[in-house]
Amino acid sequence: MPKAYVFTRFGGPETETLVDQDRPSPGPGQLLVAVRAAGVNPVDYKQRNGYARPGQTARELPAVFGNEAAGVVEEIGEGVTGFAVGDAVFGNPVGGGYAEYTLLPVAVTAHKPEAISFTDAAALPVAGATAYDGIRQLDLPAGSTLLVTGVGGGVGVAATQIARAFGVKVIGTASAGKKDFVESLGAVHVPSGPDFVAGVRAAAPDGVDAVYDLIGGEVLEAAAELLTDRSKLITAGGKDIVGRLGGAPVARARNAAILDEVAHLVADGKLNPLVTQTFPLSRAGEALRLVEDGHARGKIVIDVAG
Repeated sequence: MPKAYVFTRFGGPETETLVDQDRPSPGPGQLLVAVRAAGVNPVDYKQRNGYARPGQTARELPAVFGNEAAGVVEEIGEGVTGFAVGDAVFGNPVGGGYAEYTLLPVAVTAHKPEAISFTDAAALPVAGATAYDGIRQLDLPAGSTLLVTGVGGGVGVAATQIARAFGVKVIGTASAGKKDFVESLGAVHVPSGPDFVAGVRAAAPDGVDAVYDLIGGEVLEAAAELLTDRSKLITAGGKDIVGRLGGAPVARARNAAILDEVAHLVADGKLNPLVTQTFPLSRAGEALRLVEDGHARGKIVIDVAG
């Protein structure tokens, strides 16, 4: 039977296990996909902890981990057009991507360009698309200066490169150990920590024009003080407090058109998802721990096809 990595109840890593499960059948508007690779994101362990997006309920248990997947179409559901069996695709799965088979809704599924790998494609539906949505939301002219807090993770890596492709200067906060990594993205590194605001002011004596926050909490509150125009404050990490600071959450488009655009940035060499480590499905827990413990650099992907 096909294997999947699941959480059996809400809680910590002790709830996780690798199981056998029936191969799912696609419903209307869905594709059954043989998964080649699945991206790992913070939202994955947050859902295990009981998190649900606004307007949604917590996952039904047992639940398969994963919100990004890339693979090959095995079967097509009723009413689906534009896709055929054998197509290479990537998108946001209905019921989890850490599995040998998953279902992708065509509304958030795109064809994988031949020029990019399944591994890179699996890094795009959450991290790459979130980065792209945020940079488009800020709509900064070339020559502007953008601060990205928590630049070392998957979203930060993508946001930095996309902003740079649009001619925007980027300052990124990350631990001192990630300095070379951050600078390799074309960003100015500022060490994270209590004094990061002073570091940003030193790096940008004329100020910053926008903040793309990926941390939330006290970091978001401190970063907000760097802006005179709070409409240029967006966050993917502090949605609970950003409104009172005058900013807004990243407005997610969540559609296939955005996935197409991000994939073509990769194919054109303007965006490198920077997948720094891959793990087989049997070691999915190790991959998730790296992200959950904050030790990941770039993007972590599960190589399901192995």
